[in-house]
Amino acid sequence: MLNNDSSENSGELKKKMPAPVVPAQVTQAQVDAFQVRCREAGLKVTPQRMTVYKTLIESKQHPSADMLYRKVRRIFPNISLDTVNRTLLTLSEIGAASIVEGSGDPKRFDGNLKSHQHFKCVKCKRIIDFHYKPFDSIPVPKTLSRKFTVLKKTVYFEGVCDLCSEPRGVHSHKPNVVYGRKKGQVERKRW
Repeated sequence: MLNNDSSENSGELKKKMPAPVVPAQVTQAQVDAFQVRCREAGLKVTPQRMTVYKTLIESKQHPSADMLYRKVRRIFPNISLDTVNRTLLTLSEIGAASIVEGSGDPKRFDGNLKSHQHFKCVKCKRIIDFHYKPFDSIPVPKTLSRKFTVLKKTVYFEGVCDLCSEPRGVHSHKPNVVYGRKKGQVERKRW
């Protein structure tokens, strides 16, 4: 994640977007914390649930259920897309993952629980993590806090990423898009 220090003038984002975060392997501490979360929620720690969790944490993307299903299926060939989707939603409910808010695309999931924000490219659908410390403490307007209990605050930007805004042919960026399928259509993937 991009760490911005307080030397930035007037709290503006840097013009250049940060490079995507490359996640490390899942640590034993993450596995232990996940097992505790599951047990506290009354959930069994099944091999399938653990595999979905680890695959999400190890992902270099913010995968949809379908994207994660394709990876998990290599380990558990009989697992269903519905099981992966329900597991991801459960991970979100117990606080082991989050859903990246978006606009109209399939839900995307994030296993990074550290404070950060998202930038989504409207062309290639890539979601990039970045961290801008002032966004961590956005105040809740009093008109909201008087009537409602705010449980979560997120900052989400949409635009065109650095790779998509380069002239064609300059880079080898392949959009990370999975197109929806309708009956009889052939699925097209670009990675």
